[in-house]
Amino acid sequence: MSSELQYPQPHTSSYYAASTNLHVDCESLKGAKSTDVCIVGAGFTGISAALHLAERGYGVTVVEANKVGWGASGRNGGQMIGGISGEPRLAAALGESGSKLLWDLRWAGHQIIRERVETYAIDCDLKAGYVDVAIKPRHLRDLEREYRYLEEHKFSFEHTMFSKEKTQELLGTKAYIGALLNMGNGHLHPLNLCLGEAAAAMSLGAKIYERSPAIRIERGNKATVVTHGGSVTADSVILAGNAYHFLEPRLRGNLLPVNSFIVASEPLSAELIEEINPRDLAVCDPNYILTYFRLSGDGRLLFGGRFTYFGSDSEVIKKTLVPRLLKIYPQLSKINFEFGWGGTIGVTVNRVPQMGKLADNIFYSQGYSGHGVNVTHLAGQILSEAVAGTMERFDIFAKINPVTIPGQHLFRNQLVSLGMLYYKFIDSL
Repeated sequence: MSSELQYPQPHTSSYYAASTNLHVDCESLKGAKSTDVCIVGAGFTGISAALHLAERGYGVTVVEANKVGWGASGRNGGQMIGGISGEPRLAAALGESGSKLLWDLRWAGHQIIRERVETYAIDCDLKAGYVDVAIKPRHLRDLEREYRYLEEHKFSFEHTMFSKEKTQELLGTKAYIGALLNMGNGHLHPLNLCLGEAAAAMSLGAKIYERSPAIRIERGNKATVVTHGGSVTADSVILAGNAYHFLEPRLRGNLLPVNSFIVASEPLSAELIEEINPRDLAVCDPNYILTYFRLSGDGRLLFGGRFTYFGSDSEVIKKTLVPRLLKIYPQLSKINFEFGWGGTIGVTVNRVPQMGKLADNIFYSQGYSGHGVNVTHLAGQILSEAVAGTMERFDIFAKINPVTIPGQHLFRNQLVSLGMLYYKFIDSL
């Protein structure tokens, strides 16, 4: 598949991997198989598509290089945030008549997740409540525009603008000058969600093979996905590797892999939780080089952000992120941070998620640019529709041409470092 990664790899040493409540251990692919749809990648996109297709009665086989949820799907901040990255570009493509469709797309992933959790009894600490915070006056103006947008569409969930004083009371910090509460958003344990959805797909007949990296696709009226140990011949193939995709060179230059990191504290006391986050909200700031945080199901503080680092040493991650956290919550200076980990997200140049075809029967989706929990679930649904022949929503994304960076995989670290410097400058304005 690629010399850039060695397969297979275990889950990263994250809080999520240490707190899974469901054991999914699938065998590796051996021998030749056939199916209706073969999916490459067992993260949110691939597993969401697999479950949608299995519910439709399709035969589905998923091949995963490592473990279910191994990539960003099992490592992210767990924030379920409405909206699609690159919405202005999508709005321009859809025109005035498409405003209702874009509004519906914003929240469709949330509804899919809620239905999955209820239908299949997935235990993933799903909770309602999210707040966008403002650091500068221009951030407040953006939040006020978002509030008016919610009002215009008669958003049915609680949504409230908070003053500086109310924000500081709500979050126990003086770091912010205002906020927008949105109870339609929320947070969850992403790896437990992904594992639960995989188990649901398998209960409907889907086959998942772990430790089975795809090395090539043989094209034709039927496509064959070849791994080191076997092959899967299918009517249709879905590529769902996102930032960890190295199979198709054409897709490499269409997105930048950007690293994001998270630390997790020891469980906090009830008194500390009451002081810093009594409503159990997910929190995110508006910077390009953003920080985000929330409480886990067992009362830990999970705090994430981006910085220029391409390794995985938990001590380096903690030494970088914990000082940032203490600027917001100096009262946590005595708290021990037990976990530090990172992962890679796929960011597109124009921020629009990319869906398309490499052949009539080979589909792909990638590049969620930080909105992965929500949009991956929507993408899986849209891909399942496309396989079934319903192309309307798929074509919305497929018609927006991606911005390609030729050869970016050869000097990705340098590009990411330059991008971080640029966006730090923008954040400082």
